[in-house]
Amino acid sequence: MRDKTEKLYAIAETQQGYFTSGQAVACGYPTSSHVYHLRTGTWKRDYRGIYRLARFPVAEDAQYVMWSLWSRNRNGTPQGVYSHQTALVLFDLSDLMPRRLYMTVPPGFRRNAPVPDVLILHRGRLAPSELEARSGYRVTRPLRAITDLLKEAAVSADYLSQALQQALERGLITSMELEKHPLVERLKKLLAKDRA
Repeated sequence: MRDKTEKLYAIAETQQGYFTSGQAVACGYPTSSHVYHLRTGTWKRDYRGIYRLARFPVAEDAQYVMWSLWSRNRNGTPQGVYSHQTALVLFDLSDLMPRRLYMTVPPGFRRNAPVPDVLILHRGRLAPSELEARSGYRVTRPLRAITDLLKEAAVSADYLSQALQQALERGLITSMELEKHPLVERLKKLLAKDRA
C-alpha cells in the first residue's frame, strides 16, 4: 500500500497535487478503488479523469496544471501549451486580462469530449526553444506569444507594444532575438508605437 501511495505522491508532486485516473491506475490503484478515495476525502475530483490529493496545498496557478492534464493524448502526455493572451498573463506582461485560457495544441489534436468553455484552442507546431516548462504545465515564451497575437490581430496593438517593451526591459526577450525574428519590422513598429 505504501509503495503505491509514494508512487502516486511522486507524480502528483510534479503536477501541483494533480494526477489523472490513468496515472493512479499505473501506480496500483484499480479504477474500482477511485470512488472509495473520493468518498474518504483523500482525493478530490476536479474534472473528469483528473484528481487532486486533498491535502496538497492549492497553488495560485493550479488551474493551469489541471487543463494541461485535460489536453493529454492517449499515452497520457499533455499536448497543450498555454499561449497567446494566457502566456502574456503568465509572464505578467501588459494589462491584458482575458476571460478564458488560450492553449496551443498540435495540428492533429483530438478529444472525444467537447472542449471546455474555459479553453480556446489554437492549432500549431511549437519549437522547444519557444517553450518554458513550469510546475506541471508549459507556456510559450513571450516572443512567440506576442508574434502569435500580432499575426492574428487578436488584441489591440497597445497591449502588444506594452508587452514587448516590458519583456525587453525584463530580459525576457533579447535585442538579438528581436533582430533575428522574421517579423522584426512589425515588432519594431510596435516598439515605436509604445515610445510615441
